[in-house]
Order: sequence, then C-alpha cells, then structure tokens
Amino acid sequence: MPANPDYPELAAGKADWRYQPDAACLQDQVILITGAGDGIGRAAARTFALHGASVILLGRTRSKLEAVFDWITDRTDTEPVIVPCDLLALDDTSANALAQAIEEGFGRLDGILHNASLLGPKTPMAYYPSDEWAKVMQVNAFAPFLLTRTLLPLLQQSANASVVMTSSSVGRQGRAYWGAYAVSKFALEGLCQVLADEHENANRVRFNSLNPGGTRTAMRAAAYPAESPADVPTPESRMDIYLYLFEQASLSLTGAQLDARTWNGPMDSVVVPAS
Repeated sequence: MPANPDYPELAAGKADWRYQPDAACLQDQVILITGAGDGIGRAAARTFALHGASVILLGRTRSKLEAVFDWITDRTDTEPVIVPCDLLALDDTSANALAQAIEEGFGRLDGILHNASLLGPKTPMAYYPSDEWAKVMQVNAFAPFLLTRTLLPLLQQSANASVVMTSSSVGRQGRAYWGAYAVSKFALEGLCQVLADEHENANRVRFNSLNPGGTRTAMRAAAYPAESPADVPTPESRMDIYLYLFEQASLSLTGAQLDARTWNGPMDSVVVPAS
C-alpha cells in the first residue's frame, strides 16, 4: 500500500490488518460503493482509490460525496464519480439511468459494495411503526436487489466481478428490539446466497456477505449511545478484508458469510454449503 501521510487513520488501522494486499491490487477496477459519503463507505472509497480503483460514490448527501471526491482526486490518479442518490427513492427508472451512465463512462463494472443502511428505531415489534419498517426494508434490502439486478449486465462485462453485501450479527441471529434492521439483513443474506447459487457455474461474478462488526461510525453511535467511540475499531482497521473481497486473491470465493472481527485472512473464508 502506498504510504500516505494525509491518511493517518489508514496508517494506524493497517497495524490491525491480518492480510497485506499488493499496493495496486485494485488497479483499473471500477467499483460502485453505496453510502460512500461517511463511515465504512468513505473509508472503502479512499482505500480502494489508493489501491488503484476508480470508485463510483453513491450517497444521499452531495456535500459528503464531494468531500470524498476531492480527497481522492487530490491524492490519487484514479477517476472517482459522484452519484447523489437517496436509496429511499430508488426505482427502476433511476437504477436504469445509473446503469446507462456507468456503461457510457466505463463500459463495465468490476464490483459493488452494498454498504448503505438505515438503522431504524430499536423498539419491540409490537410498537414498530409501519412507515419506518418500509423505509428500512427499502434501503437495506430492496435497493441492493434492484441495483444488483439492474447492473448485472455490466458486472458480466468484467473478467471477474465481486459483489459484497454488508450484513450484521443481527442478520444472522435475530435479537430483540432490532426490528426491521435485523430482518432486512436476513433478507440481504438470502439475496446474496440466491445470487451466489445462480452464478456459481458462470465464474464471472461472485457474491459474498460481510459483517463488519462493531465499527466507529455514526450508525454505531446511534445504536449504542453510551459506548465510547475510542473503544470501537475504526473502519480503516477493517479495510484488509474489504480489499481482499474485491481483488484477485478472492476469485474462487462466492457464497461466503464473513465476519471481519474474527477473520484471519483468506484461509478463514468459510463458504456456506448449498443444501
């Protein structure tokens, strides 16, 4: 990885990496990142660009995307693109427009990091507002389906594309009061498994889910307001597994459920067996 004194969080986070990728492991790749303006998405966008990728920055807040865009263009030779998009409003028309823009700009897509999520209220099911439920399911489950389905032809233009679904521990084992967030992550796990099974023999697009674990983000602070941020790992300390999932080293991995907290490198990648 290139030394970069302007990104001290990444330099510090690298001390916790269990996998050391090549400095140009994502060279010339085109990767779409949702929720790219903040938290894990912002860290992934910066890190991917430093490793050679042209990142498509999709997010709700233009000012945050512009800040990431400026950071990348000031420090790398890659070609980031901003896509302001509120996933609450994503539909066939807007998804098709995005696909057309990517095709015209790049001609293919090498990866998607489905990172954007809504937390929603933490409340018992008996009191869960139906309108909030619909919003969480739209952003966390429907938007990844619609984007992936619409962008599949572009992913298939890549020699080896990777799609990563951001999961959660409550999307693998339900927990009280996590409501629509937990259910949406269960849905995302199912989506990932179905897609991996459908494309298993095509050998062109791989699909994996990743639970980043507790990470120092605004969503984590909202979910655990009494927790000290200093006690939570930074997004940059998790970037080794993110790089791995999009680079050549993971070409044979699909249908896996990964956990960034316990992952110790490629040999720890466990594939969920087909039933």
